[in-house]
Amino acid sequence: MNSTLYQKDYYLWLEETAKLLHDRLLHEVDIPNLIEEIESIGRSEKHAIQSNLIIIILHLLKYKYQPEKRTGSWLGSIGEHRDRIDISLADSPSLKTYIQEVFANCYNKARKRASLETELSIDTFPLDSPFTLEETLNSDFLPE
Repeated sequence: MNSTLYQKDYYLWLEETAKLLHDRLLHEVDIPNLIEEIESIGRSEKHAIQSNLIIIILHLLKYKYQPEKRTGSWLGSIGEHRDRIDISLADSPSLKTYIQEVFANCYNKARKRASLETELSIDTFPLDSPFTLEETLNSDFLPE
């Protein structure tokens, strides 16, 4: 298959690549771009995990350190992003190791965003997460 199709019409390239793979015409597959796409999918999955985790931690921090401003939208956001991570981990259980590896970094990002959004000093929020990863992902957990 002509690799210029990849640049000209991505969706058509996907359809053609799938058809070639289905028909076992491997010699016609645009291998370099297929490899790039597969690697990109893996990166996207990891980015989604990080993004969802940061949002959960952000709202847990706001919930804990601004109890007078608690809203249903915070709870809704926590639930939605926990669900997204649950779905990702169900589809790709190997990401459980990855989420453990990035938890501290995600906490640091959420800590900075919480300070900006709440206008509380960064020192209000501990250097290390006051919640474990298990608590963060637990649908029944809310900090008090």
